Amino acid sequence: MRDIVVFSGSAHRDLAEDVCSALGVPLSPSDCIRFSNDCLQVQLLANCRQRDVYIVQPLVPPTQDHLMELLLMIDAARGASAASITVVMPHYAYARSDKKDASRISIGGRLVADMLVTAGAQRVVTMTLHAPQVHGFFTVPVDHLTAIGELAEHYRGQDLADAVVVSPDLGNAKTASLFARLLGVPVAAGSKQRKADDKVVIDAIVGDVAGKRAIVLDDEIATGGSIVELMDKLEEQGCAQASVACTHGLFTGKAVERLRNHPSITEVVTTDTVPAPHDWPELVVRSVAPLFAEAIARIHAGESVSSLFDGVDPAHAPPQPKLPL
Repeated sequence: MRDIVVFSGSAHRDLAEDVCSALGVPLSPSDCIRFSNDCLQVQLLANCRQRDVYIVQPLVPPTQDHLMELLLMIDAARGASAASITVVMPHYAYARSDKKDASRISIGGRLVADMLVTAGAQRVVTMTLHAPQVHGFFTVPVDHLTAIGELAEHYRGQDLADAVVVSPDLGNAKTASLFARLLGVPVAAGSKQRKADDKVVIDAIVGDVAGKRAIVLDDEIATGGSIVELMDKLEEQGCAQASVACTHGLFTGKAVERLRNHPSITEVVTTDTVPAPHDWPELVVRSVAPLFAEAIARIHAGESVSSLFDGVDPAHAPPQPKLPL
């Protein structure tokens, strides 16, 4: 079997090191130089010829720099005669740009997918895309991992007698329902309207939350505006406390201040798909490095990745019975 060679961009080297530790392989060195004209140059400092290359790089701020660095690393691996090139992208930021919901706007999720494939990516491993249909933007295989099993482990040791899982919006309600089934608790969802990137309005809560402790589940938290708006609505409905969980904890802008100091939020739980903020020691971070390492090992061995998530990921649910012809 060909050797595995793992490289990391500058976005989240700690995660890449943890993945390599779980795999039992070294993290291969690379070098990225910024010239005086602001152009980047990448050099891979390990042999790639006829090896399976994995490049770990989430798209986090500064997103455009990290995207360009990733494209250059893919191109360098292709030029070095790699047998295969797999992009391990724990957070795909452009997945939020998945539809044309206003006049004359770009669909960034599809464009960036095309750029990755054109550069030479032959497979993508990612986690919790903002919308599942982003799969269709790629013309190469995509392994879509989920962190809800890891997040559920955080709550399984707690008393959940009065708990309810709450999704901030109806679009995430299916995942929240699955999460609630894993924990054996009921589910509720907010009815959300987004007015701007950092401004949302939640006008109703669908489900019974009165007198309960909420576990708010979201795929991504950026500015924290949706969570704060949801907390206000939950308080109106008689739900005074909440634990907040998400896969991608970006916590941009005033998010840390908003969430850490909110009187109704007892804890915030996230994963290490993106770097955690340094000024928030109370933040609970669950590692998904073993999941990515197991996925890489299975891909390399030609084994099933989806079987990792049987009963956890709704994308891998049992086949539905077919209608008679």
